[in-house]
Amino acid sequence: MKIKDLFADWNLTGVRIKAPFLDLEWKPSDPDKAAAWDLYVELLTRITTQPLPDEDGVEQTALDSIHALFGITRKTLKDHGRDCIQFARIAVVVLNQIVRPFTAKWHRKSQQSAFASPEECQQFRRELQALQTQLRNYTRLLAKLADVEDLSGIEAEDL
Repeated sequence: MKIKDLFADWNLTGVRIKAPFLDLEWKPSDPDKAAAWDLYVELLTRITTQPLPDEDGVEQTALDSIHALFGITRKTLKDHGRDCIQFARIAVVVLNQIVRPFTAKWHRKSQQSAFASPEECQQFRRELQALQTQLRNYTRLLAKLADVEDLSGIEAEDL
């Protein structure tokens, strides 16, 4: 399997990747699997993949949790070292092309008191839901990479 097939299979859309990278073979190592497991657990247990009903939660806290993925991913990459290159190839693309545009936009807006506006809070939650769809796909991909059962659908969606 090639990396381009992996992104397509898990519906990680809208990413821009150079063709030679997309044609690389997908052969995860044990360090790739361990790194994927570590990040899988983080994503599965954060607002990154969990519902945020309108009447619950705090937008700034949700934004901070999503932003924390950068530090968590960096630590995971450092902890598992150079031998988790397959994981790194995916994680870097997801962070830079899926997560970063969201956090960059909303960090600036939050610094300009956007979360004091009910309309801005609703917009944030709509965009969060779209991001969560992509990150749930990423979480399922990580479960496959880690060679574990995907638990992302274990809970009822209608809480």
